[in-house]
Amino acid sequence: MIKRLLSYIIPIKIYEKTSKISQTLEVSWNNGKLVLDSKNTNYSYGSLQKVLRKGLIAIGFEKILKMNEVLVLGVAGGSVIKTLVDEIHFKGNITGVEIDENSITIANQYFGLNQIKNYKTVIGDAKEIISKMNKKQDLIIIDIFEDTEMPAFLFEKKFVDSCKQILNINGYILFNTMILNEKQIDRNNSFLKQFEKKAFYCKTYSKVEYYNQLIIIEKLA
Repeated sequence: MIKRLLSYIIPIKIYEKTSKISQTLEVSWNNGKLVLDSKNTNYSYGSLQKVLRKGLIAIGFEKILKMNEVLVLGVAGGSVIKTLVDEIHFKGNITGVEIDENSITIANQYFGLNQIKNYKTVIGDAKEIISKMNKKQDLIIIDIFEDTEMPAFLFEKKFVDSCKQILNINGYILFNTMILNEKQIDRNNSFLKQFEKKAFYCKTYSKVEYYNQLIIIEKLA
């Protein structure tokens, strides 16, 4: 309780673990809340949760409530899953894909991710798992970072085609990206061009929590 109160003055780190993916993973009290951070950025329950929550609001809570299957690529501490379950009261199936097993251990221990009954974790590389996935999804949330970097495969045709293939008609992709320079703006624009206008409706929200650009894609046909 004392650490939680002190965190309103200064962040209080309570746990740290090395990570092959993100260098370090840190659990801290920050403004009275537990958060998960990598070396240089927030991973869960801080500004990141605010970013993805804005994306879910843009899609519409009522629409999400009617969905049956949600796929989360990049779980970290599971803050977006908590938003789905605790705030939206989503009752369908949620599957999370995470390559870093250490982050799932932390999510279970500190954030109770393994206590969510309609959620399951798949440990593995999202690039490989989604290419072999057959189950249709109503919402695909893509939130994959290696510290502040985004893996190149997220913007490649093979990955995009896999997302298109498993997305139900009237389903959505919510893609959280980070833009720090002009090259990354071009990267995102090239990504959007892979979605045919007759079949998909795309919308972007820039400068969300300063550096994030949210991409929301609806499958029309």
